[in-house]
Amino acid sequence: MNFLRGVMGGPSAGPQPSGADTIQKLCDRVASSTLLDDRRDAVRALKSLSKKYRLEVGIQAMEHLIHVLQTDRSDSEIIGYALDTLYNVISNDLEEEEQEENSAKQVDDLGSQFTEIFIKQQENVTLLLTLVEEFDFHVRWPGVKLLTSLLKQQGPQVQQIILVSPMGVSRLMDLLADSREVIRNDGVLLLQQLTKSNAAIQKIVAFENAFERLLDIITEEGNSDGGIVVEDCLLLLQNLLKNNNSNQNFFKEGSYIQRMKPWFEVGDDNCGWSAQKVTNLHLMLQLVRVLVSPTNPPGATSSCQKAMFHCGLLQQLCTILMATGVPADILTETINTVSEVIRGCQTNQDYFASVNAPSNPPRPAIVVLLMSMVNERQPFVLRCAVLYCFQCFLYKNQKGQGEIVSTLLPSTIDGNSVSAGQLLCGGLFSTDSLSNWCAAVALAHALQENATLKEQLLRVQLATSIGNPPVSLLQQCTNILSQGSKVQTRVGLLMLLCTWLSNCSIAVTHFLHNPANVPFLTGQIAENLGEEEQLVQGLCALLLGISIYYNDNSLENYRKEKLKQLIEKRIGRENFIEKLGFISKHELYSRAAQKPQPSFSSPDHMMFDHEFTKLVKELEGVISKAIYKSSEEDKKEEEVKKTLEQHDNIVTHYKKVIREQDQELEELKQRINTLTSQNEQLQATVTQQVSQIQQHKDQYNLLKVQLGKDPQHHNSHGDTLQMNGIQTEEVSKLKEELEEWKNKHELLQGQLKEKDSVIEKLNSSQLEMGATEQSLQTSRFGGLEHSNELQKELEMLRSQIQLQSAEISKLQMENQKLQVMNTAADPMLGDSGATAATSSESEARLEQEIKELKSQVKALSEEKESLKQQLDSSTSTVAILQDKNSRLEREVAESKKEQDDLLVLLADQDQKIAAQKMKLKDFGVAVEDEDDTESGDQGDEDEDGDEEEQDENA
Repeated sequence: MNFLRGVMGGPSAGPQPSGADTIQKLCDRVASSTLLDDRRDAVRALKSLSKKYRLEVGIQAMEHLIHVLQTDRSDSEIIGYALDTLYNVISNDLEEEEQEENSAKQVDDLGSQFTEIFIKQQENVTLLLTLVEEFDFHVRWPGVKLLTSLLKQQGPQVQQIILVSPMGVSRLMDLLADSREVIRNDGVLLLQQLTKSNAAIQKIVAFENAFERLLDIITEEGNSDGGIVVEDCLLLLQNLLKNNNSNQNFFKEGSYIQRMKPWFEVGDDNCGWSAQKVTNLHLMLQLVRVLVSPTNPPGATSSCQKAMFHCGLLQQLCTILMATGVPADILTETINTVSEVIRGCQTNQDYFASVNAPSNPPRPAIVVLLMSMVNERQPFVLRCAVLYCFQCFLYKNQKGQGEIVSTLLPSTIDGNSVSAGQLLCGGLFSTDSLSNWCAAVALAHALQENATLKEQLLRVQLATSIGNPPVSLLQQCTNILSQGSKVQTRVGLLMLLCTWLSNCSIAVTHFLHNPANVPFLTGQIAENLGEEEQLVQGLCALLLGISIYYNDNSLENYRKEKLKQLIEKRIGRENFIEKLGFISKHELYSRAAQKPQPSFSSPDHMMFDHEFTKLVKELEGVISKAIYKSSEEDKKEEEVKKTLEQHDNIVTHYKKVIREQDQELEELKQRINTLTSQNEQLQATVTQQVSQIQQHKDQYNLLKVQLGKDPQHHNSHGDTLQMNGIQTEEVSKLKEELEEWKNKHELLQGQLKEKDSVIEKLNSSQLEMGATEQSLQTSRFGGLEHSNELQKELEMLRSQIQLQSAEISKLQMENQKLQVMNTAADPMLGDSGATAATSSESEARLEQEIKELKSQVKALSEEKESLKQQLDSSTSTVAILQDKNSRLEREVAESKKEQDDLLVLLADQDQKIAAQKMKLKDFGVAVEDEDDTESGDQGDEDEDGDEEEQDENA
């Protein structure tokens, strides 16, 4: 212990040992001491020396400290000292006063070397992961710090070791659930280092519920008003989501986008914008941009954009955009974020167009932003952000393009308010070159891939000065171009003109109609100017090439061939192609082609637009080929184009015919479905009637059994009054049965009438279906089946009527038996006068009832005959239906033959089109195969659809 007092600075006798000797003795004590207290004191002493004597402690004590971690895990205090010592040795986070001015690089190398020694044995990292699981604060916290330092020094190697360790990442995720904020916050820092540039670990962390836990921490800390912990959580979220499509989809599907909306609920005041709040909000906006970045897959970006609109996040961002007192950097980043949230999403673009600034009178947000863009006093980064927002608003938004261009047309100009078109024209012709460039690029985006608007913009007239006649916008652009303005202004105007004239022959004709334009372009291209002017020369060559390639030869003096001859004489073809190549070889062109957002280090570097680089890439090759083509090749090309147009018209016509036939088929299918449902209803009705008839049969059989009882079972013939009473009861039963049979016959008659109405309905539906072509076969089979069912039902009704007639005859026989019994009982009644009178009266009554029964039987037989006649008429109706169905079958065969002829004609046309395309390719003309392929595929699908429907009908 005296030795330890000397190390710790206590009084001791004799000379003081050096630092290296002290460390060596402490290491020996750690290695050889058997008492835990001695080893603990030695490790504590090494910890106190590890900052000052970092190199010596690292070299001599690292092995012993690792051994302590392995063997003394039961004592949390010595484990904590060992972990702290290793952290001091490996970490480079030392205080500045302890570092020499020129030793920063040496310190970095030292930490990296010690880390490499530590992780050389992978078991050391696995042991550290086990210690991090301990709940003891003195073990867990230094373990987290040490592991974070290892990841900082040798990130990829440590990441790989943790990735292959069983449950390695899952153990570290438990740190976010620790109730001690120090450990939780350091756990966030650890996960930041762990997830850097490793997609596999990012996915594991995300699926370990990291998003839920991090968003909970941000909410607990106060969202954007939180401290450094919120910043750390946002940085970790960026690591998990950036360039990781799987995690982005998981974030969206987990409805975590909805939880981002409260982040942007900031007050509309000038106070409360601390430096930490600005940092937090900046990171939150960047996180939104990560989800909707143009570099993400289009489907993922679109789904995130829609989710942000539906949850109100876009609306909240627009509120910040129009709020007052927002710091400039937050406003700039908000504009960039809104830009990417609306880019290419029609719903979001429409909403943004409806947003108004809180001014009096209210102005559209687009107008307010454009005012900032053309204002040279605004910061450069803010003007770039507004330009990007305007470009994203018009990206794939023909509706928005039309609204912007309409504000320039004479019929829609409002003199009482400033419109977007007026601001663009003002910026286009201002004295600020940056405003010229931004306005030209913005107007070019309003014309992007929209030939209709390019033609409409030719109508725009500008009043240059009082007393002078107005000039067109196109003419004014060329006038400013020829006046020798700044390079940035001329580049912007040339990009606008190239975009305007491309794929628009009418605009090319208007441009060539001015006799000064072509000489100006050839003069610019032919001169040998400095490097700054080479870019302008390349753009002039591109504009002249567009005027040749999209020339419809409507102007005699500026036909394609004459312009080529002019280039050959004044410039030279090789020189022209060389000047044209200046554009794509320029350094600023390569930068602009990388991403859509305009990002420039200074206003002088603002030369090219991203969408314009795509246009140059598309036209550079075809213009070079067009310059070398002869007049004969041009004529052949035009002839081939005309032939292709004719064939396209023919194909379009047949497509229209097929489309109409498809619509007719759909209508017929709907009618067939309606008839099928009606048929099913009728079948259900017939089934119900059959069951009712069966019930009637059962009732009849029961009555028959009851009436079949022989009255001779009653052997007592002495009481004549009782016998007469029995006969009276039987006669009343017969009356009731006759009434029941009457009702049954009336019911059967009603059923036959219903059958007749069903047959009439089917007959009318068959006549209507006779006008169809494709669905005749199915209706034929359905009609035959239904006719067969009707025949079966009619046969059943015949058999039932025959059974009823047999039953009636039986009733007549039983009636005769009753008469015989009555006559046999007369001799037995001769003794009494009163009884004789009674029997005579009963006989008279019986004779009268028998007469009534005979008349009813006769009426039933007549009804039977009428039913037979109705059955015969139904049979004839079925025969007529069969004849109609056979005629419909013949018509179906004829229509099928006509359709086959049409398909053969279409196939012949496709072969001719393919041959013409081959000829065009031989002449070197670029043929748009995609449209032709799509049209061919559509035709094949239509033909396949027709064949499938015919197969189904068959």
